[in-house]
Amino acid sequence: MSLDADIARRRAPIEPIDRYDYGTYSSVEPLFLHCAALPHGSAERLLVRERLIVIHLPLARHIARRFDRRGAESDDLLQVASLGLVKALDRFDPARGTEFLWFAVPTVTGEIRRHFRDQGWSVRVPRRLQEMSMAINAATVELSQRNSRFPTSGDLAGYLRVSRQDVVDGMAAGNSYVAASLDRPVGTDPDSVSVGEMIGVEEYGFAVVDNHQSLIPLMAQLPDRERRILGLRFVDDMTQTQIAEEIGVSQMHVSRLLTRTIADLRTGLLERT
Repeated sequence: MSLDADIARRRAPIEPIDRYDYGTYSSVEPLFLHCAALPHGSAERLLVRERLIVIHLPLARHIARRFDRRGAESDDLLQVASLGLVKALDRFDPARGTEFLWFAVPTVTGEIRRHFRDQGWSVRVPRRLQEMSMAINAATVELSQRNSRFPTSGDLAGYLRVSRQDVVDGMAAGNSYVAASLDRPVGTDPDSVSVGEMIGVEEYGFAVVDNHQSLIPLMAQLPDRERRILGLRFVDDMTQTQIAEEIGVSQMHVSRLLTRTIADLRTGLLERT
């Protein structure tokens, strides 16, 4: 093929799929037959293949839209559907006389389902639990319509002919499909509080560690008697009377020493802060 013919072919307008009766095989059969007759890897075959892909891209978009609102980005679904379309075109044999639509739809759909199975889960769970989760979702719809109420785990186990523990494990696995961000606003207002702010709690452990580290040099500066009294009171949990008997002073004197020492430590912590 000459360069001018190649450029003219690329610039030729490509009709949308609606003009081909939604991609029926009879409408584009000449292109498929022409592509199959060309040598593999030839420039003309690649051009015809590219033309067939562009013609059928709306089919990939249509199939991708069927899987919207299942936790995956629309652009990702379209990309996966387009990849499935390319695989269908490469595997399709027009000599069999089968319409391309009947071959392409299950191929593209299978590619999207494979994407959900392998990439759609936020947390990787065993294949068995993935299949159990999908079976539970289908059974829930069926039993809800049949019994006019939400099925219990026992209902689902009987319908699926599995143990109740398998149903519980499948439900737990289903909760791992989509992970909600803690920064997601609770309401529709973007400025509303986030999920993390609603479930978060104040962590007091950091303050305890901070105070402990700050007390270490202050404790080292105390006289041995005051440091021993603090240890007997707050480590050994002894009463002031027991401490007085231990170190040989009056209980009142122990009380004054504790009060003065604790006040000095508190002052030292505030100064460090």
